[in-house]
Amino acid sequence: MSDPIIQMVNIEKHFGRVIALAGVSVDVFAGECHCLLGDNGAGKSTFIKTMSGVHKPTSGEIIFEGKPLDFADPRDAIAAGIATVHQHLAMIPLMSVSRNFFMGNEPVRKIGPIDFFDHAYANRVTMEEMQKMGINLRGPDQAVGTLSGGERQTVAIARAVHFGAKVLILDEPTSALGVRQTANVLATIDKVRKQGIAVVFITHNVRHAMAVGDRFTVLNRGKTLGTAERGEITPEELQDLMAGGQDMVALEGSLGGTV
Repeated sequence: MSDPIIQMVNIEKHFGRVIALAGVSVDVFAGECHCLLGDNGAGKSTFIKTMSGVHKPTSGEIIFEGKPLDFADPRDAIAAGIATVHQHLAMIPLMSVSRNFFMGNEPVRKIGPIDFFDHAYANRVTMEEMQKMGINLRGPDQAVGTLSGGERQTVAIARAVHFGAKVLILDEPTSALGVRQTANVLATIDKVRKQGIAVVFITHNVRHAMAVGDRFTVLNRGKTLGTAERGEITPEELQDLMAGGQDMVALEGSLGGTV
């Protein structure tokens, strides 16, 4: 196996006296979907904000493509090729898909001394990229607000890939979706992984993780409880690890094995 594209080495993050991450180490390889699981308060959000340049680690090291990196802000991470698709998407519902797709990266063409938004280029690229992801739009001028939640997630993922993401961090992309929309997003993750992009899939849903994950790391109270590869752990074992092990066993006993 090749070297990891990104390594988080013994990362600690303190907020005053609160220790959000206590020596977390995770490595991610190109072309894999690495699932980061944990309950609320496990440290998932702090971890991805540290990986994506929002937070500076209190201690530890981020190594990207074999070189230590010290991000000044999220723009540094994006420039390096680390893109994050957040649970609450930064999109304008009444704006077209193509304008949302190129928001912040607007293509322009000159007419005399004036730069204009290049609608023809934006529309063509948007349609091509969405078709690659299996989404058939009515047209590039379709308002984003008319898309399903899963389709909007796919727009955001396709946008990140188009603009050069080497590591794609997905923050709970399926948490508010129905079954069919979730299936669309998971299929998109699979397509992205097959393009050789490293996917970090943040979730608390074991079934969704097992559907596309190659490796699984569980966080609990700012610490890693271990990393397992597909085939090394069952969904039940992964759920038990997330839920606290013996606490879940005791609860299942008291509820007659219904958890």
